[in-house]
Amino acid sequence: MNHEFFLRKKNCALLVLLLLLGTMMFLLLCVGRYPVSPKDVYRIIIQFFSEETPEISVFESNVILNIRIPRIMMAVLVGAALSVSGTIYQALFGNPLVSPDILGVSSGAGFGAAFAILISGKTAVVQSSALFFGIFAVAAVLNVFRIKGRGELYILVLSGIIVRSLFDALVSFVKYTADPEEKLPTITMWLMGSLANVSRQEMLTCAFIVMPCLVFVMKLRWKLNVLSLDADEARSLGINVRNLRLIMILSATLMTAVTVSVCGIIGWIGLVVPHAARLLFGKDHRIVLPAQALCWGVFTFC
Repeated sequence: MNHEFFLRKKNCALLVLLLLLGTMMFLLLCVGRYPVSPKDVYRIIIQFFSEETPEISVFESNVILNIRIPRIMMAVLVGAALSVSGTIYQALFGNPLVSPDILGVSSGAGFGAAFAILISGKTAVVQSSALFFGIFAVAAVLNVFRIKGRGELYILVLSGIIVRSLFDALVSFVKYTADPEEKLPTITMWLMGSLANVSRQEMLTCAFIVMPCLVFVMKLRWKLNVLSLDADEARSLGINVRNLRLIMILSATLMTAVTVSVCGIIGWIGLVVPHAARLLFGKDHRIVLPAQALCWGVFTFC
């Protein structure tokens, strides 16, 4: 009875977070350098889905549909992906100081983007290169672990540190060789991370990859509770620990690589937000994982 009451209370808290996040998102559509009234925002959104609405300023419609909505939705996607990825890694490694970059995905993506900016500068090339090298970095770590790890997680961590250090050094080399007048400022700005230039197409592309990964991880979130136990205890409960670890690592890596390839490196989300969610909702991943996607939005918009 107490357990059911506890879960009901947590679900109510999740609903409150969802409503708060939706309210904040709507309010953020109204404020900015060019304020738009809530009534006009509502009419613009309705106009997008229906043709039978009064005429609205083309300028205001462009600000809402092509600038603010993509940025806000991208912020939610990036935050959800990185915070959930951070929780997955912290559960897998049993360490609260672990972040999504523990296996070098952000460093690999950073090198890919810096190298693409150096040789090309086109947005599509930069994003594709960042995505490829982000996944490549984690693949290299997993291959080293497969050869030398023998199932010991500390080997995986050490492999990630080595690969991350390698790609950080390569980024420094690219910055050293870049033109200080044109290429270097662009590389530096990309590595800082930003949502300022996110387009609707980039937001949709990111959502197309991130949303299925989030749904898949949410379906298996109860198994993260088992992975938090000792490996032998998890196996005794019928969990294939090695395969589950690999699936979770690949899902977290894909989400992180996609978001980093579009927005640059945003490193603190995957470390801080999981702790905030656990303080509010406890350590049960069945509740914590959905809460983190919502906590990120509320935390950021505040």
